Amino acid sequence: MTPLRQRMIEDMQVRNFSPLTRSAYVLQVSLFARYFGKPSDQLGPEEIRSYQVYLTNEKKLAPNSILIAVAALRFLYKVTLHKDWSVEDILPAPKKPQKLPIVLSPEEVLHFLSCVASSKHRTILTTCYAAGLRISEAVRLKPSAIDSQRMVIRVEQGKGQKDRYVMLSSRLLEALREWWRLEKPKTWLFPGRIVGRHISRSVVELACQEAHRASRTRPLRLV
Repeated sequence: MTPLRQRMIEDMQVRNFSPLTRSAYVLQVSLFARYFGKPSDQLGPEEIRSYQVYLTNEKKLAPNSILIAVAALRFLYKVTLHKDWSVEDILPAPKKPQKLPIVLSPEEVLHFLSCVASSKHRTILTTCYAAGLRISEAVRLKPSAIDSQRMVIRVEQGKGQKDRYVMLSSRLLEALREWWRLEKPKTWLFPGRIVGRHISRSVVELACQEAHRASRTRPLRLV
């Protein structure tokens, strides 16, 4: 690992960036340096502009993908390298298209969930829909997070590395109790194949995609 990469990672760690964000930023900076065949600290505004044009016109990346690269490079040059450029002018953020969210009807949700083969995956996705959780939040739940007295779920270190409470419906509580009676989970509410670890987000996302294909409902992204 280069000293520059190590310093950037440390800068993100002290700012409490999530592991996923840190990995994404490091990857984007690595791709940028690899494109020019030079270390990032030897590149300047002209190379940055050229790279963003490349991502837009040649790679034809979606605005969301370009935004990740922009955020990573802004952090590198503004925070880690302390450049006194007007970084926002050099690295303008692409405008995201405004789209209405896809909302399934209650009947579509029930049909979708009935197409999820695994009871574990079905319970996780039921939790996502009923409590408004991301898959990444649901897979990290612990049995102690389910508060049946106050009818809430404690979500630890969710988006923005913040804790919060979400409402727990009686139907979701019964589904979670049924899962607990079936598996008797201990450390994690939804354990993975590796002892001591929770199920991975990618496994549940794959199950979600397969269920959408089987149910022929409109696909949703529950990150």
